[in-house]
Amino acid sequence: MSSPVTTKPFETTGPGKQVLEITDLKVSFPGLFKTVQAVRSIDLNIGVGEIHGLVGESGSGKSITAMSCLGLLPDSAVVEGSVKVTGHEINGTPEKQLARLRGGGAAMIFQNPMKALNPFFSVGQQMFDVIRCHRDLSKNEIRAEAEKALQAVQLPDPHLALKKYPHQMSGGQLQRVVIAMALACRPRLLIADEPTTALDVTVQAQIITLLRALARDHDLAILFITHDLGVVASLCDRVSVMYAGEVVESGSVGDLFANPSHPYTRKLMSTVPKLGLGEQSLDFIPGQVPDMSSPPAGCAFNPRCDMATDACLQPANKVLVVSKDTDVSGKHWAACHHVTGKKPSSETALSETLEEHNA
Repeated sequence: MSSPVTTKPFETTGPGKQVLEITDLKVSFPGLFKTVQAVRSIDLNIGVGEIHGLVGESGSGKSITAMSCLGLLPDSAVVEGSVKVTGHEINGTPEKQLARLRGGGAAMIFQNPMKALNPFFSVGQQMFDVIRCHRDLSKNEIRAEAEKALQAVQLPDPHLALKKYPHQMSGGQLQRVVIAMALACRPRLLIADEPTTALDVTVQAQIITLLRALARDHDLAILFITHDLGVVASLCDRVSVMYAGEVVESGSVGDLFANPSHPYTRKLMSTVPKLGLGEQSLDFIPGQVPDMSSPPAGCAFNPRCDMATDACLQPANKVLVVSKDTDVSGKHWAACHHVTGKKPSSETALSETLEEHNA
């Protein structure tokens, strides 16, 4: 068994400090005859205590982005750009240093907790092993930390839960165990990859409430990956919409839901039934997510967009969306030729405006 990590935990200090900083991230997978461009130049920042939603269809690049944050991409991946967690660069960092960051700096919870846990070992044994790898504690201290983490996720009778095996617990209980296992290592960033998809609606609501409380009480930054806009509306502070490996719109949840500005975002929202309106005719998005070995020219959504014009065959710049109260909100933008707003003279100007808001 490997020796425990004894270095000091990752910390972020100062108001508005960014826990996750993604700058011009590109991820591709070269093949013998074609190269798949999974992620194409995205920027994303998450501050202390912030919950940032990442939304999009399957195949849009959400999970690849999440894996990039922990250096978990396969050796065949070609990664460009910068990914920093608590100020530590991920890309190009040796595996030994990444092992320390995983758990101590950032942790990840997955969609299916049953597959994330080993059915042959008790919950306690698996939690103890994880804590031992990242924190230099005695046997009694490790047990105490495991029980404390289970209490933090509101799992009843933590001392009894440690003795159980995964098959003896419900899906909601297992998801709490996985979250507790991540929290026990005291990360600054929690990446949640569709953690509520396999749960029923009641348990989903409990997990959402739990994550919101953890972000507030532990100053935990959370990257929440999902395709469920309802979950985003009830949980997240900000949201970025991904399509074909790019972020096409980003803003605060209030701004983006009140004024969705990219045609893809509007289409996504129109496919969700609205409570209290009775029988409704739901919209749909024609076609499929493009083959990322040969993405469409210009705006990748143009083959499926009912607003597409010849201008959409050229790349669209990010446009700051006009707010009802001010000329420019400074916190909501969309990359579309048809957005009504203000286009900065450069990408630098946009970044500076967003940074001023985040600060």
